[in-house]
Amino acid sequence: MKILGIGNALVDVLSKLDSDETLVKIGIQKGAMDMISREQMYVIRKYQANTETTQAPGGANCNTMRAIALLGGQSGFIGKVGDDSLGQFYEEALLKAGVASYLIKTEGPSGACTVFISPDGERTMGTFLGPAPTISPDEITEDVLRNYNCIHIEGYLIVNEELVRETMKKAKRLGLKVALDLANYNIVNAYKGLLEEVIPQYVDILFANASEAEAFTGLPAQEAVKALEKQVDVALVTLGKEGSLIGSHGQFYHVDAEGGKPVDTTGAGDNFAAGFLYGQSVGASLVQSAQIGSMLSGYVIDVVGPQVPADKWEQIKLKVKAILAGTKD
Repeated sequence: MKILGIGNALVDVLSKLDSDETLVKIGIQKGAMDMISREQMYVIRKYQANTETTQAPGGANCNTMRAIALLGGQSGFIGKVGDDSLGQFYEEALLKAGVASYLIKTEGPSGACTVFISPDGERTMGTFLGPAPTISPDEITEDVLRNYNCIHIEGYLIVNEELVRETMKKAKRLGLKVALDLANYNIVNAYKGLLEEVIPQYVDILFANASEAEAFTGLPAQEAVKALEKQVDVALVTLGKEGSLIGSHGQFYHVDAEGGKPVDTTGAGDNFAAGFLYGQSVGASLVQSAQIGSMLSGYVIDVVGPQVPADKWEQIKLKVKAILAGTKD
């Protein structure tokens, strides 16, 4: 199974500040997590030209597609970037990980999520979406879709209702499985009507954490998975340190979490989805696929950021082989 992802293409940029005066100039309150304007983004870029910064390709769906490719699976990614150096960096990072790039390029700056670290260690986040959420349905071509067996849609794209509805409709017509991540309980609350329409009609595999599942169904996780399972082929509800729940065609399973005390839970859901989809792509059972997802999540919560360190992948691949062989401890 070849998996195509579609999501917000955002570059994660980490910048250390010499002083908090820069935040004042940009117009961001220290410690905030704000959406920022194009003008503020240009001020940030001007500042970053003279300071040490760290860049990584971001966005939930991109994290998932990169992890699938690093596991040895076949994945591609559709997103929208600007015609700047960040857009070029984003594409190079996809290709380096082994992900087929179908980036749509437009004039202007690419979307970015900038994290400023103050001298006292406090973090301030400014997100400029840029062109990321402006993909139009006609930019998702049938020629690209035909190369894949499954499309995984980032829940944050639900704000682009026409894109999500038309892409799901097109994918199903071409015989692709549709996977959807509910992304955030605020998104679920704001677009519940649309989700109630498209999930039972088009979605085959549904990913949600406990709060998202409860927001959608009005039920606690243990009951929510039973309600979701009636609408899709496979419903997965992640429970943090309590593991995950799977519901499929009247059968229910629980898979334990892996990893120690979290250093940072960013990217845990993205990597769980990657492990599960990879497992499904190689013919693993539902439980084995979720075990691969849990294992990946366990690795990513041990580090800061949404990506598993490069030196861990050989070890991960050996553990995946053990899971698939049924010899997992």
